[in-house]
Amino acid sequence: MIWLQFLVLLAMILIGSRLKGIGLGLMGVLGMLIYIVVFRMRPTGPPGDVMLIILSIVTTAAALQAAGGLDYLVTVAERIIKSNPKRITFIAPMTVYFLCLFAGTAHIVYSLLPIIAEVSAKSRVRPERPLSISVIASHMALTGSPMSAATAALASILAFPGASLVIMKVCIPACVLGVLAGAIAVWKTGKDLDKDPEFLEKMKDPAFAATLDHEETGEKREIRPGAKVSVGIFGLAILVIILAGAFPSYIPNMGNGAGNFNVYADGTLKMVTVIQVVTLSAAALIMLITKTSPAQITKASLFTSMASALVSVLGVVWMSSTFMAHNETVIKDVLGDVTRQYPWVFAIAVFVMGMLMFSQSATTKAMMPLGLSLGLGHPTLLAVFPAVNSDFVLPGYPTLVAAINFDRTGSTKIGKYVINHSFMIPGTVAIAVAIAVGFLLAGIFV
Repeated sequence: MIWLQFLVLLAMILIGSRLKGIGLGLMGVLGMLIYIVVFRMRPTGPPGDVMLIILSIVTTAAALQAAGGLDYLVTVAERIIKSNPKRITFIAPMTVYFLCLFAGTAHIVYSLLPIIAEVSAKSRVRPERPLSISVIASHMALTGSPMSAATAALASILAFPGASLVIMKVCIPACVLGVLAGAIAVWKTGKDLDKDPEFLEKMKDPAFAATLDHEETGEKREIRPGAKVSVGIFGLAILVIILAGAFPSYIPNMGNGAGNFNVYADGTLKMVTVIQVVTLSAAALIMLITKTSPAQITKASLFTSMASALVSVLGVVWMSSTFMAHNETVIKDVLGDVTRQYPWVFAIAVFVMGMLMFSQSATTKAMMPLGLSLGLGHPTLLAVFPAVNSDFVLPGYPTLVAAINFDRTGSTKIGKYVINHSFMIPGTVAIAVAIAVGFLLAGIFV
């Protein structure tokens, strides 16, 4: 029976991933219906904590975007990327990584991809190299960012004092080294542009050659007056969250009593609550101080993308957690001894689930509680955390598609066999190195 239930899980995820958008979440709810009606499975609770984290963080990021803060950050990143075009394969991904680490979202990369593509092409650096690893870097930044839903979800699952800070100590350096390893892996990928037959053929078109070699003197990005202030408020919110995770004793205690969704029985506020209150308060301050209207925030592209993220997390995590809770005994019997003896086996399981779910936070919420139930310790779960970034394997994720479309030279592409695409090597290398380094660092900090 478990195999039929697993096939339903797999089918819903695969169909949903092909539909894209809210399709993944809706197919997850359809899977729940099948589980309840056909298999009589008891539903678990929906992932309310992760959904509220996504709502809070994305709303704050949308306020930052509406106030012009994201445009200001992109302008700074653009100057850094253009500073040394010949080294763009290393400069671009590191710039993208730290920008996404700060913002807690990979969506910023859309603004930088055309810049990376054009600067590399004009410098005759094969755009596939910086574009592919920059997309991977935007994903890797989410496993360690104090403003990402995935990191907040893992902190709430581990639930020990200072969990957020420990995650950052382990995962940020691990992922930075992983991104650097990925950049080295693609440093010489493919033929140089001056030797690439496809590019040379395109250069025979005078119009194409003129646009590629033309020095842009376009208008500068207009920065709103309150942009820098909004970045400052956003940065302060990040600092408060980090300090709250590092020094939990300074968080107001509500006194002993019955625990609930927001407070433990001993009166300690849950980290999920801290993140919600701090981030949404920061959004309110951005709105008031920079005179950004509520309508501008709700019209921001980040805000409109939130609905898709919420539906996706609701459906796919709810279905996955129901499957795992119903079959917990069997899963423990099959995987328990193996994963305890060979923790990397669990890393592979997380990698595969992340590949199918297309969401770091959803994969974290679905797999990390399973790791705890299998008897894996906190160091192991921290080390394998970067494996949730495997959403690049099936090349349907929007950041991958955008990078391919922005590369006018045609060097960034999906291969004949679908998975042999431009992002496979840098992504696999980055995650493998990050996990290896994570095991070393987790042994030190945990």
